[in-house]
Amino acid sequence: MIERCATRRPTCLARIHLRLQHTPHSRSIFLRRPYTTPQPPQPPPPPPPSSKSWYKKSVTGAKYAGLFCASTIVGIVAVGGAIFLHDAFTYSDRHVDRVPVNPLALHPETGGPKELPVARVLVDDEEDEENRKLADKPRIVIVGGGWGAMSVLRYLHPGDYHVVLIAPENFTTFTPLLPSAAVGTVQIRSLIEPLRKILARLRGHYIQGKAVDFVMHEKLVEVETMGTDGIKRTIYVPYDKLVIAVGSTSTTHGVPGLHNTFQLKTIGDAQAIRRRISDNFEVASLPTTTPEERTRLLSFVVCGGGPTGVETAAEIYDLCQEDIINYYPKLMREEVTIHVIQSQEHILNTYSEAISKYAENKFKRDNVNVITNARVSEILPTSVVYTSKDKNTGEINEHKIPSNFVLWSTGIAMSPFTARVSDLLPNQVHKKAVEVDAHLRVKGAPSGEVYAIGDAATVDTNLVSHLLELVDECDKNHDGRIDYDEWKVMVAQINKQIPMAEKHLEKVRNLFERYDVDKDDSLSLNELALLLQEISSKITALPATAQVASQQGKYLGKKFTRLARQKDTLLANGIPATDEAVAKPFRYAHLGSLAYIGNAAVFDLGNNKSFMGGLVAMYAWRSVYWSEQVSSRTRALLMFDWIIRGIWGRDLSKL
Repeated sequence: MIERCATRRPTCLARIHLRLQHTPHSRSIFLRRPYTTPQPPQPPPPPPPSSKSWYKKSVTGAKYAGLFCASTIVGIVAVGGAIFLHDAFTYSDRHVDRVPVNPLALHPETGGPKELPVARVLVDDEEDEENRKLADKPRIVIVGGGWGAMSVLRYLHPGDYHVVLIAPENFTTFTPLLPSAAVGTVQIRSLIEPLRKILARLRGHYIQGKAVDFVMHEKLVEVETMGTDGIKRTIYVPYDKLVIAVGSTSTTHGVPGLHNTFQLKTIGDAQAIRRRISDNFEVASLPTTTPEERTRLLSFVVCGGGPTGVETAAEIYDLCQEDIINYYPKLMREEVTIHVIQSQEHILNTYSEAISKYAENKFKRDNVNVITNARVSEILPTSVVYTSKDKNTGEINEHKIPSNFVLWSTGIAMSPFTARVSDLLPNQVHKKAVEVDAHLRVKGAPSGEVYAIGDAATVDTNLVSHLLELVDECDKNHDGRIDYDEWKVMVAQINKQIPMAEKHLEKVRNLFERYDVDKDDSLSLNELALLLQEISSKITALPATAQVASQQGKYLGKKFTRLARQKDTLLANGIPATDEAVAKPFRYAHLGSLAYIGNAAVFDLGNNKSFMGGLVAMYAWRSVYWSEQVSSRTRALLMFDWIIRGIWGRDLSKL
C-alpha cells in the first residue's frame, strides 16, 4: 500500500504516516522498512582494463598502419605503371627521310648595304605542308626573349604570321626569382623554358644570335651569330613587322670600377653570384684566414635600394639564418654583415612610403645596414667607397666598406641594339629607351613596321610636340586661337592619342580658365603651349617592370591577330588596315608591385592601398610568382624547389 501510494501522490505518504503513529508497532515498522525515494537505475561500472582490450587496440592500430602502407605501395606501383605505359606507348623509333629543303636556305643570296647573306628562306620553311603555307605569310621578327617577347608569342594566333624570334640564349628566364636562384632557394632550371617549345605552337623559327643593326628602308635586321669555332658571322633577317623587346642594361652613373661588381639580369649572373657567395663562406671558414680577411669576405654590399637589390639582400639574410648557421662554423654567421646603399631617402622608393618604412624597419630588426642618401663614388677590388652628407653640418663625408661581394643594381640604360635604333631614327632624344607612340610604334620609323616594348621603349608624353597638329585638327574657324568648345575637342583628341594624360585633364574648365590670362575666352598658341607643357611634366613614365612589358606584349599580340583577321574586310570597305582601325591606344593597368624582404613580403596595390606582413604575405608573394610562370613544367619545378627548401634546406653547393 505504501509503495502504491508513493507512486501516486506525496500527500498519501503524509496521511499514512499520521495513522501509523497511532497504531501499535509503528516504530518497529519504520525501523524495519524506512522509506526511500526510488532512484533511476544506474549503468553498471565499466570493467577494469584488461590485457585483451589493449591487444584489440594494438591489432586495430596495426591493421590501419598496414592499410596505409599497402595503399602507399599500391599508389607507387600505380604511378610507376602509368609512367611505364606512357613510355611504352609514346616512345617510337622515328626515322626522317628525304626532308625537303629549299636550296636558298642552305645557300642564301647576299644583299643589303653590307652584302651579307639574307635569310629569306629558313631551313625548316618547307619541311611540311603547314610550314609551306606560313612561308608566304607576313613576317614578324621579334628581337629578344624576355617578358614582352613571350607575351607577344602567347597572344598571336597560329597560322596568321611567319614568326622569327632572335635571342642570344635559347631559353626565356623568369627574372623576378633570380635573387632566389642566386642563393639556392630555387634551382636555375626551374626559372627557364626553352624558346623552341614556346614557338612550337605558332610553328615559329628561332635564330640564336644578337641583333646589332637594322636597315629600315630595306626591312632587314642585321644579326650576329657565333659558330662553334668561335668565329662571328653576320646575316640579314627580313621582316614585315619588327618588334624590339631586347630589355635594358644597368646604368653606370659614371662610377669607376664596375668590373668589380655583379649584376643580376641573367641566369649567368645568378650562377656567378652563387659561386662567389659559396667561395666567400668556404674561404672564411679556413683556419688560415685572418680576422681582417674574414670580415671582408663576409661583408655583402648591395648598391641600389630597388626591388632587385632589396630582394637580394633579403635572400642572403635568409641563407645565413636558415643554412649557414646550421652547416658552417657559428663564427661565420656572427661576422656576416649586409649593407644596402641607396641614393634616395628610402629604399623601395617607387612604392608607397608606408611600404618603404616597413621594409626599413624589417631590415633594422634583421641587422641589415640600410644606408640612404648616399652615393657610391668608386668600387675597388677589396672595398666600396661611398659619400654621404652630414645632416648637421652639410659636409660631404667619404666612407669605405671592405667587401668581396658587390651587387650593382641602380637603374637601367639602353641596350646596344636599342641605342643603335635610336641613333638611326630622327626625333629620338630619350636617353634610356626608344620613344614610341600610344600604339607602341617607334617614332621616326614607317608607321606599322617597327614596334618597341618593355624596358627598350618609353611612351611619348610630350604634348608640346603635338601642338601644331592638335591646333590644325581643333581650330575649326582657323583664327589661330582655341575657344572653350575647341578646347574640349582638343582634350578628347589628347586623351585618344596619349591615354596617360587623361587623369590630368579631368578639370577641363579649370585648366582653360587658369591659362586664359587675358580673359578673352580663348587660348593663344603661347598660352596653349604653357598648358600642354605643364600637363606633360605631370605625366609619369611607365616603370621598367616585367608587368609593363607583359601587358605591352599582350596588346601587340592581340592587335597583330586582329590585323591579320580583319585586313581583307577593311580593304574591301576602303579602310586602310592600320593599327587605329583595329585597336585603341595602349593603356597600362597597374596591378600592383611586390617585393620579398626576408620571410615577409610587401604589396603596393596603388591608390594608397598596400599589404605587408610576414608568412601570409610571403605565401601570397609566392603564389603570384607561381601563377605567372611561363609553363606548367616550371610551375611544378618551382613548387618542388620550395618544398625541398622547406624540408632539407638550400643546396649549398656552388653548382
